[in-house]
Amino acid sequence: MKRRPDFKIAEQAVQAGTRKTIEIPVSTLSDHTPVTLSAHIVHGRNDGPTTFVSAGIHGDEVIGVEIVRRLLRSKNLKSLRGTLIVVPIVNTFGFLNHSRYLPDRRDLNRCFPGSPHGSLGSRLAHIFLNEIVARCSLGIDLHSAAINRINLPQIRVSANNRNTMRLAKAFGAPVILTSALRDGSLRQEAKKIGVDVLLYEAGEGMRFDEMSVRAGVAGILRVLKDIGQLPKAGIAKPKAAPLVCADSHWLRASAGGLLRMFKAEGDVVTEGDVVAAISDPFGEEEIEIKTRYSGIIVGRAVVPIVHEGDALFHIADVKSGDMAEAAVDELASQLEEAPLFDEDEII
Repeated sequence: MKRRPDFKIAEQAVQAGTRKTIEIPVSTLSDHTPVTLSAHIVHGRNDGPTTFVSAGIHGDEVIGVEIVRRLLRSKNLKSLRGTLIVVPIVNTFGFLNHSRYLPDRRDLNRCFPGSPHGSLGSRLAHIFLNEIVARCSLGIDLHSAAINRINLPQIRVSANNRNTMRLAKAFGAPVILTSALRDGSLRQEAKKIGVDVLLYEAGEGMRFDEMSVRAGVAGILRVLKDIGQLPKAGIAKPKAAPLVCADSHWLRASAGGLLRMFKAEGDVVTEGDVVAAISDPFGEEEIEIKTRYSGIIVGRAVVPIVHEGDALFHIADVKSGDMAEAAVDELASQLEEAPLFDEDEII
């Protein structure tokens, strides 16, 4: 039987049926310490698609790094068809500094497609797009909310892309939120070269959240099963259909002060619900924060000190509050019942 060809990247080869970490040169720090883009290649024995999973495009979004770590320890990958490219930390500069941004304050996810002769962000975007993304037919990009906010596990896709919508449903996160492609983003530039990308949002910047990690690992395995890279055995389908939300809005603080929240991510609200209160430090004045529309809370602030205009709740529209509540409960209970993917470590 003829062996599958080696997977070649950065002038190195990975044989079929093996896995290897490849260091792709990026730059050097100011003290001349080399910086690389570390990519772990799982090259299956049998033919199949090539998929990438990336995390850490924003350096403070560490939850994706933990999802990747658990994914790479999954026994399911021994049966992988095709090739899986996993990049746990795209923005090493931000990761080392606990910062969302690059050293020059650029957002890497607004630097694509990049250029080999541009800014540091532009060069890194160019390397990632051409060395990793362009080799694939599908990508899963892992994100979290920014520091001081938290997101309900959700998948973001384009409204008019049937393929990513199908895969988002297979992923099984509680919410699918359709969102437009943004200039300079990985998702937009990947689409231009024919690569679909699922964007997973969950948890909080610089924090691990067990349910969000479990949802991410389980979802990636389901997608790999759906596209034929993994066998069906041992990968459970989601118990409930995710909620597809076509629109969302932010509820903002009408005054500055001390914030007390009465609702959390995953809660379903109706128009006029009191979801929070803002008080002055003496407790003499209190302002109730009420919802303007019905929906499900997919993100919220976590810091109790707010200024006027601060974003407090991200609320996605839903057709039926009862259905939304049931779906979130079913999917949450499924994750709670599932065994830990890494049982010797409890977050």
